[in-house]
Amino acid sequence: MINQGLGFQSAPCYNHFMNALDLRPSPIAGTWYEGMPKSLAAKIDGYLDEAKLPDLDGQVIGVIAPHAGHKYSGRVAAHAFAVLRGQTPDLVVVLAPFHNFAPYQLITTSHEAYATPLGNLEVDASALEELQKNLDIPITRIPNDKEHSLEIELPFLQRIFQYDFKLLPIMLREQEEHTAKALGEALAKTLKKKNAVLVASTDLSHFYDQQTATIFDHHMLKCFEGFNPHAIFEAEYTGKGFACGHAAVAATLWACQKLGANRVHILNYATSGDVTKEYESVVGYGAAAILKK
Repeated sequence: MINQGLGFQSAPCYNHFMNALDLRPSPIAGTWYEGMPKSLAAKIDGYLDEAKLPDLDGQVIGVIAPHAGHKYSGRVAAHAFAVLRGQTPDLVVVLAPFHNFAPYQLITTSHEAYATPLGNLEVDASALEELQKNLDIPITRIPNDKEHSLEIELPFLQRIFQYDFKLLPIMLREQEEHTAKALGEALAKTLKKKNAVLVASTDLSHFYDQQTATIFDHHMLKCFEGFNPHAIFEAEYTGKGFACGHAAVAATLWACQKLGANRVHILNYATSGDVTKEYESVVGYGAAAILKK
């Protein structure tokens, strides 16, 4: 059984053969999200249409979205991506945790593009090279990674931006504050003159009962909303709140601060229990917009 929001097992590969690009095949299409193009597009469009958004004062330059299977976290994630409607970025940066073992601090794909049922997303090789020049920490390129936390966001991006944009995918294996800050500052330098948006991929607490999870999750969401990356790490270290992608969120916030953002608006929150109606052991999901007023 594939656990789509409550663990990190991989699913059978989804293969795409009709393109000359060197593709990273999807290990989760058909399990963590719909595997057929029409049903996937319809499901995501439904989530996006259901999202009820507040009036936001400012330009959205980044979002925070969960990364469990779409049937668990898709409705929450849709709030993050729906606020990007109307934008036309040339580049989308996705920062995500790396849940599996690898002896590297920062990881990206060695492939030229990601394959999903909705098509291929080309990696911006020049932006990746520029980021590495601005960063002392090596970004290691690996083939055929099984990481779900980055890929799960891609179909949402493909439905929101229905044109050929490029992707800058970075996965953080090392969850240390100095790594996240260095990455965020290097990203800001890299993106300064680019038409780009950032996506931070994270779930919140894991496997607590609903009441306990809500306490932990609201503390972490307050750290996000306070726009204080250091407070995110402090919450993790002190056990007051949890997010498996806390370093990805912190790096995104540091980058957005350098790019002029000054506010985070929480858009939606739920747990897996709100979907399954099983409340003894849940995973928390939050969505937020990062704004430049």
